[in-house]
Amino acid sequence: MENLKKQVGIKAAEFVKDGMIVGLGTGSTAAFFVEELGRRIHDEGLNIIGVTTSSVTSEQASKLGIPLKSIDEVDFVDLTVDGADEIDSKLNGIKGGGAALLMEKIVATYSHDYIWIVDESKLSENLGSFKVPVEVIPYGAEQIFRKFTTAGYAPTWREDDKGNKLITDMHHYLIDLHISEIKHPEQLAQELDLTVGVVEHGLFNNMVKKVIVADHDGVKIIEK
Repeated sequence: MENLKKQVGIKAAEFVKDGMIVGLGTGSTAAFFVEELGRRIHDEGLNIIGVTTSSVTSEQASKLGIPLKSIDEVDFVDLTVDGADEIDSKLNGIKGGGAALLMEKIVATYSHDYIWIVDESKLSENLGSFKVPVEVIPYGAEQIFRKFTTAGYAPTWREDDKGNKLITDMHHYLIDLHISEIKHPEQLAQELDLTVGVVEHGLFNNMVKKVIVADHDGVKIIEK
């Protein structure tokens, strides 16, 4: 599996050209993409600026010598490459397994091009096998949790390794929704967008046109 993730990370890095501002995703697959960019900067003199989607990625990129700017210091991002937790047949996706969904969605929104890199286990007909993370402000969070329970979404709090509520990079809580099959992700996204106290959610609908997938036959590209 590790080797498959590395293959798609290296493949995605081929889309990065000199002079680009590049969004650097978060997660185990995206880390291989970031690593390959670091190698290209060192070995090929690749000249890029990175915009990161989490403190974890910022740390990795800095160690690799990738010059960084924040999303507010650039007018736009040329290309963002990131992983995904689940992708349906229409290329809608769920992200946020690594708790970085808010920064990931902000960077993706201001990107001209956006690519997901995954292994074949992340592909589904309909979303639902992976939880839907919802980032909420702490004030009133218990009210939102109760609302989701009443709606039948089987919510759970995302916890840190000490069993406390996880605090995201943006100082919010995460509620994970466990919905067995999401046939209408746009409808669910709209409902979450309209819920007061919800900052962002992990449904990334109609955001990518290209997914690079690793399977046992190698690497393939799915385009919308």
